[in-house]
Amino acid sequence: MTIAQPSLELLGQSLPIGESGVRATAQADIRFPFDGSIIGKAPVGDAASASLAMAEAAAVLPAMAAAGTGKRRALLMDIQDKLSARSEEFARLLVLETGKPILDCAVEMARTLTTWTAAAEEVSRTTGETVPLDLQPLGEGMLGYYTRRPAGVVVGIAGFNYPVLLATHKIAPALAAGCPIVIKPSPDTPLATLLLVELIRDVLAAHDLPRAAVQMVNGGVDVGEALVGDSRAAVVSFTGSAAVGHQIARAAAPRKTVLELGSNTGLIVDNDADVDAAVDAVIRGGFYANGQACISVQRVVLLTGIAEEFTNKLASRIPEVVVGDPRNPATRVAPVINSASAVRITSWVAEALTQGAWIVATNSPVDGVSDDSGTDSESLIYPTVLANVPHSSPLWCQEIFGPVVALETVDSMEAAIELVNDSRYGLQASVFTRSLKSAFAAINGLDVGGVVVNEIPGFRSDIMPYGGVKDSGVGREGPRWAIEEFTTTRMAMIRPA
Repeated sequence: MTIAQPSLELLGQSLPIGESGVRATAQADIRFPFDGSIIGKAPVGDAASASLAMAEAAAVLPAMAAAGTGKRRALLMDIQDKLSARSEEFARLLVLETGKPILDCAVEMARTLTTWTAAAEEVSRTTGETVPLDLQPLGEGMLGYYTRRPAGVVVGIAGFNYPVLLATHKIAPALAAGCPIVIKPSPDTPLATLLLVELIRDVLAAHDLPRAAVQMVNGGVDVGEALVGDSRAAVVSFTGSAAVGHQIARAAAPRKTVLELGSNTGLIVDNDADVDAAVDAVIRGGFYANGQACISVQRVVLLTGIAEEFTNKLASRIPEVVVGDPRNPATRVAPVINSASAVRITSWVAEALTQGAWIVATNSPVDGVSDDSGTDSESLIYPTVLANVPHSSPLWCQEIFGPVVALETVDSMEAAIELVNDSRYGLQASVFTRSLKSAFAAINGLDVGGVVVNEIPGFRSDIMPYGGVKDSGVGREGPRWAIEEFTTTRMAMIRPA
């Protein structure tokens, strides 16, 4: 089967709703964050478009629920194959749309392909089990078992920073579970998701399954509210900010929500740690994706014995973080998604400085030194490390979502764990140590969804259960766990005649 590559211009004219698509109510310019140039036009829908998509999804639910295990597995593997053949094309589009360095976009596509493969493998593992009904007298002589059934229509809402990967972590498990899904991408980054959805819809048709099993509605708050509030939605899966996640949870109730929200991720460096490795972790883990990752390093908590050495070594390495054009393979930091984000980040840094923080290191140009980043974008935030940031400052207690790291020093591992836990968030955290005692103290004591030992807190295998606690969300992603979120148990209780 050959899938023709649609042009971005043609894609921008219609929304992938129903079997053949519907004409968009409007179009929006999508700009390259590096220089502000228009890279394409995206179709935009409205609340009526969202309602139509939900009606179409509900109509094809029986067909998707009836698709057998082998058919669903073959579908997912075929999508992976077609996507793999166009991986470089998607990566190039992601650079232009998100402004992330090409290295990060290539990683996003590699992880996306792994996720599709993993979802295909999990289809045959979606099993139930027997239940001993005869434990109680009323069940003597009876047979009991449960199976997992599609929960119904899934609504997936994804963030701007990893649009293809985040959409995949919703679409692939939904199809594996036999659920139709309606995706809403970030209005800042809808093009790669649109291309992904069109590819999937072509593969669905080739497997004699309805195209309406996967639909996309791009738009603003009105679209999101219409999707989340629609009674035909069985599950709402959202990746984004905590504030929006809380609104979605309220609007979706009593239906299930899976919320992957923000964090102000902590990294602890013990007195016996490999300091060079810990410094390298901050260089790698604090600035990837332009710092716009919910598990990128934000708060570094140093034990007193290594604090000076760590700080000096980190400061000496900040100039290595190349700032510039994200299309350049050497670039590690480019402008953030838009000027509003840049203004917020800059204001938080400025506020912390007025409260007594100081800059440990930055590769921002100074007076008399020219800026060779290659852009005059107002959205460029240079990698910055600060110390003595007040714990009440937004830079410490909120999610910065930019290439900014704050350092703090404490006297003990217990104090470090307590400080990292003193947060409304709890997604992932990491500890660098040579001590099993310290490693297990962190694993058992950190109030987060995942603890990483001697690696960046941004480590995420796409097959593992991923999610947070507190304001970092509820539920877990990863194909196996997302399939569980998108299914319900159906109990069978049989008394033989």
